[in-house]
Amino acid sequence: MRYLHTMVRVGDLGAALDFYCAKLGLIELRRIDNEAGRFTLVFLAAPGDAERAKETHAPMVELTYNWDEHEYADGRNFGHLAYRVDDIYAACSKLMDAGVSINRPPRDGRMAFVRSPDGISIELLQEGAALAPAEPWASMANTGSW
Repeated sequence: MRYLHTMVRVGDLGAALDFYCAKLGLIELRRIDNEAGRFTLVFLAAPGDAERAKETHAPMVELTYNWDEHEYADGRNFGHLAYRVDDIYAACSKLMDAGVSINRPPRDGRMAFVRSPDGISIELLQEGAALAPAEPWASMANTGSW
């Protein structure tokens, strides 16, 4: 397992980038604008991690700017921790066997979400290409929120 990023929702992307980049000194590595989903993702890394992050996915901060939502209450601005795993089905099976609910099953063979006992959302992403859809995951419904 490898730590990937921490996602933080921001209400004003310009102000957030001014803080994280101009003031704090993080470096923007990539940006994804998703018209259909109406959001922008901006991935940032510390200067000492920037080159490594381009090549090996060193830990980053993911700023998520939802075009239609600008205020977040009750800690909703913190999104999730993300980890890359060698086998998403094995990782989810191990968690389920330990009594952890799979909130968003890996139906696509690529991504799943679980929650910590304190309600922190954790994203698991398959290393490399997505695995072929497999049961019980392919037909498993979402549970709660992530």
